[in-house]
Amino acid sequence: MSQVTQDYDHRDALLVVDMQNDFCPGGALAVAGGDALVPGINAEMDEAQRAGALVVASRDWHPVDHASFAHRGGPWPVHCVQDTPGAAFHADLALPETTIRVSKATAFDRDAYSAFDDTGLGDYLRERGIERVTVCGLALDVCVKATTLDALREGFATRLLEGLSAAVDPDAIEECRDTLADAGAELCR
Repeated sequence: MSQVTQDYDHRDALLVVDMQNDFCPGGALAVAGGDALVPGINAEMDEAQRAGALVVASRDWHPVDHASFAHRGGPWPVHCVQDTPGAAFHADLALPETTIRVSKATAFDRDAYSAFDDTGLGDYLRERGIERVTVCGLALDVCVKATTLDALREGFATRLLEGLSAAVDPDAIEECRDTLADAGAELCR
């Protein structure tokens, strides 16, 4: 697991992706080792906040009977249903009081993997003078990847904290790394 290695200032945002109970061991869509990321992410959030950076935490926030659920023809089991324990952030995740919480995939009829997808996050960050986004969380090969690519598309310098991200499919890590590097993300181990 990575320790705090990044520099931050007031032009930075640390974006913690989907560190929710349903994506941690014991959850409906558990990522192996997801909960082991929490201490490192907490240290990174402390460092970012101390340097005056913005801390953002995204979350899946599905309505009951969401289109992505298997019983509706989607690819996933029921997970991260609004106001349920599975949708809550991991209990040990020490989100600062000033954390901006971004809810995604809130519409019944469509899914969203990126924290930028129909949330207005890009405009919000630009309004606050953010120039660089640092991404970490769950899952590297799904929502972290989508969020990193969208941060780049939104025009932000973007770095991925690989050591503070875990993949659903460990076999997909190398391809994910190549895709993100080719798109222009800085990969930080």
